[in-house]
Amino acid sequence: MAPAITLAAEAPKLSAANTGFMLICSALVLIMTPGLAFFYGGMVRVKSTLNMLMMSFISMGIVTILWVLYGFSVAFGTDKGSLVGWTSDFVGFSGIGKMELWDGYTIPIYVFAVFQLMFAIITPALISGALADRVKFTAWSLFIALWATVVYFPVAHWVWGTGGWAFDLGVIDFAGGTAVHINAGAAALGVILVIGKRVGFKKDPMRPHSLPLVMLGCGLLWFGWFGFNAGSWLGNDDGVGALMFVNTQIATAAAMLAWLAYEKIRHGAFTTLGAASGAVAGLVAITPSGGAVSPLGAIAVGAIAGVLCAMAVGLKYRFNYDDSLDVVGVHLVGGVVGSLLIGFFASGGGQSDVKGLFYDGGLDQFWKQCAGVFAVLGYSLVASAILAFLIDKTIGMRVTEDEEIAGIDQAEHAETAYDFSGAGGGAARTAVPTPVADAQTKKVDA
Repeated sequence: MAPAITLAAEAPKLSAANTGFMLICSALVLIMTPGLAFFYGGMVRVKSTLNMLMMSFISMGIVTILWVLYGFSVAFGTDKGSLVGWTSDFVGFSGIGKMELWDGYTIPIYVFAVFQLMFAIITPALISGALADRVKFTAWSLFIALWATVVYFPVAHWVWGTGGWAFDLGVIDFAGGTAVHINAGAAALGVILVIGKRVGFKKDPMRPHSLPLVMLGCGLLWFGWFGFNAGSWLGNDDGVGALMFVNTQIATAAAMLAWLAYEKIRHGAFTTLGAASGAVAGLVAITPSGGAVSPLGAIAVGAIAGVLCAMAVGLKYRFNYDDSLDVVGVHLVGGVVGSLLIGFFASGGGQSDVKGLFYDGGLDQFWKQCAGVFAVLGYSLVASAILAFLIDKTIGMRVTEDEEIAGIDQAEHAETAYDFSGAGGGAARTAVPTPVADAQTKKVDA
């Protein structure tokens, strides 16, 4: 996703095909955020459903405005010290011409900016799954604004911005293993260590209230992820975007099957939640690596991620941290696995000629991947914990215990997800009496 270096004589021209392709990919990435809302919304209890949906939807509002005002400039402006970017013409999009091309590519800057905006929107939304049931909506909204500014925008520059230290080091992250998934997963861990566990954690049943919603959300994520991954090459003139598209499907399928196999061996059943979680684990793991590995390598990446993420979701009970919807287990672990496996499975026939250990490339790329992975993990973990601590000590991060027990939907949004008042036995008592109905009524009353 970084600009290529071209000679003046080779200056690119606008490609209508690539521009149209990237606009479609941008829309696909945007649909992932409502998909994530459904995925998370189905996994919580009924009393938290609307809050979970809103925690994703509000990101579309807040991050969009910040991205236009300064986020795009910080992430993709002219490099300043390898840590952030800044280009005054990008501030408020005030100096961008409608036909001005993104550096080295055949698409307008506007198109690149809106594509990257969709990444910026979904990344903080990913964090919300770890915080289900207990966070004030105002505190969450403030956290999104601060986190995007302090963490996401700079990290995006490190990884994808020309002059960013990870980019210059040669860290491979095709579409967001470090900048999106490790970043969000580490942030989730940092916040939950500050705000603590839900009331009743490890004591009360906290099962998903709607597995059909979970499966719907997973399907939307899987669908949108093709734009997320294949679009990150910013065109498909050389076939790399097509390779990424194919590898995305392959790795996701492999991870889903691997998770289900592990689940059957360990717990004795193939669950719908396991299928959905496995698919997402595969999508996460192939995101950084799909442009560097072969289709056979994608099978390996997906299968390894499926098993390791399935194992990782249980760590919260062992180490006693309340990652409500397994953001750490799936996104942090999946992002780490997918990023590090590049050092082993990079084939040299995709986005670059870099080869991993299994292709006689040695461990050089693996160590580069380690540098990117653990730098982003450490920075996001610490910065996110500090932001959560400051918000908690000022306006407070959590709702009261009584509000949490009664239901955060009613406390924060004055609404409930489902209205059952018009359904059930009440209709039978107002119906025309019959001998059978009278007998049933008497039996119930007795």
